[in-house]
Amino acid sequence: MDSSSGISSNSSSGLQNSGSEGDLLDQRKRKRMISNRESARRSRLRKQKHLDGLMAQVAQLRKENHHMLTALNLTAQHYVGVESENTILRAQAAELTSRLHSLNEIVCFLCAGNNDGFPSEEEPVYGMDEPVMNYGWNCSSQPIIMTAASADAGFLY
Repeated sequence: MDSSSGISSNSSSGLQNSGSEGDLLDQRKRKRMISNRESARRSRLRKQKHLDGLMAQVAQLRKENHHMLTALNLTAQHYVGVESENTILRAQAAELTSRLHSLNEIVCFLCAGNNDGFPSEEEPVYGMDEPVMNYGWNCSSQPIIMTAASADAGFLY
């Protein structure tokens, strides 16, 4: 009986040893599983934080894009206004150039008899509202009014 009890005590202690090794392995598995779960949770949190940062960046970039488009539209409207004003000014410059040319022809015609091309102090200049002496010219001031509709594209520089 002793031998049978010895075998049984050896086998039961072997079972206890293997049971404690099994428990140790189970404990390691559980510990590794808990560690993996915690690592996965931290990874999900990092991923969510990164995603939130990207979403905030998208919102900020959309806001900047909206502001840039608004500024671009205002600049385009300003450009159209300036271009229209330039067209009017070019037409007015062409009209003034034409008037100056006409006035120069009149002066040349009036001064054709004089050697230096200008009226002498003794010669009155006629053809205006009243005679003018001493190189003074009496010109009625007449405003030049042009609109974009009357601006001829042929006068653009």
